[in-house]
Formats: sequence, C-alpha cells, structure tokens
Amino acid sequence: MGEPAPGIQIRDLTLRYGPRTVFENLSFTLAGGEFTALLGASGVGKTSLLKIVAGLARPDSGSVTGSDGQPVGQRIAWMGQKDLLFPWLTVGENVTLSSRLRGEKPDRAWAGDLLKRVGLAEHVHARPAALSGGMRQRAALARTLYQRQPIVLMDEPFSALDTLTRTRIQTLAAELLAGCTVLLITHDPMEACRLSHRLLVLSSTAIDDSHQIAGLPPRAPDDRLLLQSQGELLRQLVRAAG
Repeated sequence: MGEPAPGIQIRDLTLRYGPRTVFENLSFTLAGGEFTALLGASGVGKTSLLKIVAGLARPDSGSVTGSDGQPVGQRIAWMGQKDLLFPWLTVGENVTLSSRLRGEKPDRAWAGDLLKRVGLAEHVHARPAALSGGMRQRAALARTLYQRQPIVLMDEPFSALDTLTRTRIQTLAAELLAGCTVLLITHDPMEACRLSHRLLVLSSTAIDDSHQIAGLPPRAPDDRLLLQSQGELLRQLVRAAG
C-alpha cells in the first residue's frame, strides 16, 4: 500500500430503532495504521456501529470520515464471522472476486502470493467444500487482503474456529494487516488483547477507551502482561454490562 492508512473519525453518532436508543452522541477516533478491538455485551450495537462505519447503514445523526477529511466507504474491506465463500467458485476465484465484480482482470500473481502466505497455495483450484473450517477462514482472509484496502472491518471473523486454529489465524491476520486501519469486533478478551493496539468497550451509554495494553501485537498467548490485561478487560466488560 503506497500511502499511510487513514484514521477514522466518528463524531456524535446516534442510532435509534423505534423507541429504543442504541447509542447517542457517540464520538471516538481510530488511529491510522492501528488494530483496534471493539467489545461489549450482545445487543449493545457493535455490529450496527461497524455497518455505519462501512456505509452499510445510516445513523440518525452524526458522521464518519477519514482523518484526511475524505469518506471512508470506498476504502474498506470487510471480513465477517462467516467466510461466505461461493461454493461454485474455486479458492483462487473466491480470492479474486472483487476484481471479477468490478469487471477487471484478476491479479492472479497477487492472489497466488496471498494464498502462499496463508498456506493455501496448493488449494488454489479446490472448491470450498474440500476445505476445513480453518482453511476456509484463511481463504477469506486472503480475499480480504486481495482488495488492498487501507481500512479493514472485521466482525467476529474467528469465533467459529477451534482454539489452536484460531490462535494461528489471529497471528497471521495481525502480521498481514500490519499498517492497515483495522476495527475488530470480538467477544473474546484474549483475542482483543493479543491483536490490538487499542481496546474500546461499548456500553449503552458511552464508549470507554481507558484500557491500556503494553507491547505490540500479535502478543504471545502466555505473555504475563497480556494475561493481566485480559483479566482487567474482563472486569471492565462486567462493569460496562451493569
């Protein structure tokens, strides 16, 4: 990526569903080129907030802009909880899907390099049904990276994986997304503490960015400071849930 990834400025966001206020006057900034984890109780509005940042939903009021003053919608790649690979396409065709949708010639060299880095080079011609769950998530990660977008939004992308596979893919994501502006929704304090430069806890009334974590991601799962941060984050989540 040529230019540094922009930050994201969220200002005075309010979202209501009928009589229910999901959040009101929500403001915070995501630093450019950093990995930020967003946590909070179920139903507090995390996915709704992510969709607003992506331009997939509209708030009742407020704004989302890049730190350079430009809209962010055309500079975003999205990775969700489900891999959403098309079963009738090969792994390689799934990875290059964004080019196909734009009517552009797929960059097969770039796709091949990414598949090599995620350990799927030998499966480029395989269909998703032939892959394990972890392999499918690695293919989804390669598809996300293929877009070369400076901003990446991730909604619990690793939650369905077993512990060992999840740990490996977390590390891979942190390495391959270095330099991107990443916003990750997760329910897992360990995952948040391993991967993030910054932690945000969303509640029904505010967003709390007071949690500090030492070192740089990806942190070792048995790191003493990480385990301490995980405990502190759990207590913070309990307080936020009321």
